[in-house]
Amino acid sequence: MSSENSPGDGGAEGAPPEQLAFIRESVRKARAPRAKPRTWRGAALARDLPVARVLVDKGVLHLDRYFDYAVPEELDADAQPGVRVRVRFGAGRHRVREGRREGGGLIDGFLVERLAESDYSGPLAALAQVVSPEPVLSEELLGLARAVADRYAGSLADVLQLAVPPRSARAEQRPSPAPLPPPPAPAAGSWTRYERGAAFLEALASGGAPRAVWNALPGPEWSAELARAVAATLASGRGALVVVPDGRTASRLDAALTALLGEGRHALLTADAGPEKRYREWLAVRRGSVRAVVGTRAAMFAPVQDLGLVAVWDDGDDSHSEQHAPQPHARDVLLLRAAQDKCAFLLGSWSCTVEAAQLVESGWASPLVAVREQVRAAAPLIRTVGDQELARDEAARAARLPTLAWQVVRDGLRHGPVLVQVPRRGYVPRMACAQCRAPARCRHCAGPLQAQDAGALRCGWCGREESSWHCPECGAFRLRAQVVGARRTAEELGRAFPAVPVRTSGREHVLDTVPGAPALVVSTPGAEPVAEGGYAAALLLDGWAMLGRPDLRAGEDALRRWIGAAALVRPQGDGGTVVVVAEPTLRPVQALVRWDPVGHAVRELAERAELGFPPVSRMAAVSGAAEAVAEFLGMVELPAEAEVLGPVPLPVTPVAAGRSRRAGAPPAGEQWVRALIRVPPGRGAALAAALKAAQAARMARGTGAAVWVRIDPPDIG
Repeated sequence: MSSENSPGDGGAEGAPPEQLAFIRESVRKARAPRAKPRTWRGAALARDLPVARVLVDKGVLHLDRYFDYAVPEELDADAQPGVRVRVRFGAGRHRVREGRREGGGLIDGFLVERLAESDYSGPLAALAQVVSPEPVLSEELLGLARAVADRYAGSLADVLQLAVPPRSARAEQRPSPAPLPPPPAPAAGSWTRYERGAAFLEALASGGAPRAVWNALPGPEWSAELARAVAATLASGRGALVVVPDGRTASRLDAALTALLGEGRHALLTADAGPEKRYREWLAVRRGSVRAVVGTRAAMFAPVQDLGLVAVWDDGDDSHSEQHAPQPHARDVLLLRAAQDKCAFLLGSWSCTVEAAQLVESGWASPLVAVREQVRAAAPLIRTVGDQELARDEAARAARLPTLAWQVVRDGLRHGPVLVQVPRRGYVPRMACAQCRAPARCRHCAGPLQAQDAGALRCGWCGREESSWHCPECGAFRLRAQVVGARRTAEELGRAFPAVPVRTSGREHVLDTVPGAPALVVSTPGAEPVAEGGYAAALLLDGWAMLGRPDLRAGEDALRRWIGAAALVRPQGDGGTVVVVAEPTLRPVQALVRWDPVGHAVRELAERAELGFPPVSRMAAVSGAAEAVAEFLGMVELPAEAEVLGPVPLPVTPVAAGRSRRAGAPPAGEQWVRALIRVPPGRGAALAAALKAAQAARMARGTGAAVWVRIDPPDIG
């Protein structure tokens, strides 16, 4: 017995019975029964619009629809469209009391709309709780989320988990600042280097909606140019949204916007900010206090009011592809937003993806490029090293560095830092021609060929064996497998220049900037730090490994990574030199030498159109256990034009302690297969709908192993 319930002296004795009696008497005198939290048993309903249509946060395809709930009178004021609610889900029809369904587990959801009556004829459960009266789901955001879910064969609840950040009560309680008036239209600045740059800014400032694919000149000016595009949009009284691949890039654009516009005109939405600060910034955007947003891929859903411009920088970066279901790509989401909001669109990069070239070729967007004189003035000198020079230099072949590379490093270290780009360990190509190193592909579907244990060649897409392969480029019949020793090359460089400091930038530790003093900076692709004043020189090593990867985008991605590193080097007029160690006759290498990523992308697009490859065609990947994939393919009603390639076995993931599993990847040690389904242009929506319906049917039955479906997979081999 506690001390509170034990007998005591004086006035303390009898106090608890008096309190209990008072409570009982208050309940007896109450005119109506007080509603209990989360049950609302016997509570009166709202007089106007007593039905709430709710999207429950289940994230399963067979429940991808709205559910109707009754609105208790006490929740009437707070239960407005767009707020977060909690409801009871899963109660059967037999659990009805006083005309109200009860039971089920509590689950989160969003209130979509209020109705006068429900389409459902049975008894409705009541809303359990309005989590917060803050409306976080607008009609525009809901429409965008639905479009993304339909395009990627996913559920609306999964998309909203990506679009609406987790709630922070403390952030909601803090008021957002008052919106600032539109700034004046900025001057064209360095946009005059581009043929239509000034006209593009003028169109934004005047309220227009131009659509452009921008091939940025090398150098650090891109962030200031992108900031001017945002400022021009703000000057027209509209909002702007810019999505960049990583936090380092977002910080550079954040600094450029602050320098141009000052504080308080834009929000920075990145994971580095932390949940509370990020939600506070997101609320400021949702409330209309801030009209411009810069962020990483999660910011592609930012609820910018009166959106006038959506922009994405370096759309070929892997970071733009979301890893959580339904795995949308930031570029495609912004394209949907540009069509939905009828706003301007800007896709910018030092390089050019095939998807960007398709936007220009189709006439949907206009090119925003500089004349060749400007390109030559801004780009460094590109020098190549081929197999013939390596053959004449056996010592360099053993160290995997030719004499030309050593000379460029020595000369560059006299004037500043030297960048060395080394491929990641994951670059292990399958098979290539032993003479010209062109990737070996299947004659039936053009998929990559890989060697089996018995030595036979088999296609990685359709699974067909290839017994009489010959190279279509040079006619040779010999194949070679290639391996990479990137770390060894980096160590050799450090030993060769013991008096020079060596800095590394990679997965474990990524540098943002380095001083302009002489140093060797060894970096993996995408992690190159910016040098003060630019690098004096750069080495792009093991180009054959990047080009020989078993991926449709190997050449495009290698060129993008090379140009990303070379753009940090000083112009040729200031002595900047880049050496690429790769076969000089290959198309991506020649595009780098000419600094012509647009031409390379246009030629790639033409070849993919001829072969029926994405992005000209739409493609989906279905992966899982062999029995589950076979069952799925047997029940899905594909469009008549669909072509199924495979299924073929996927590489078995080795068992490693502490290694995280990527979404859709096979469990460690398990054998999965993958089938590719492609359809011609214009049938992508039908393919996504068919795959979604089949997946929903399997989930509703609750039988069979899981099958992963991904629309437009970035790595198809």
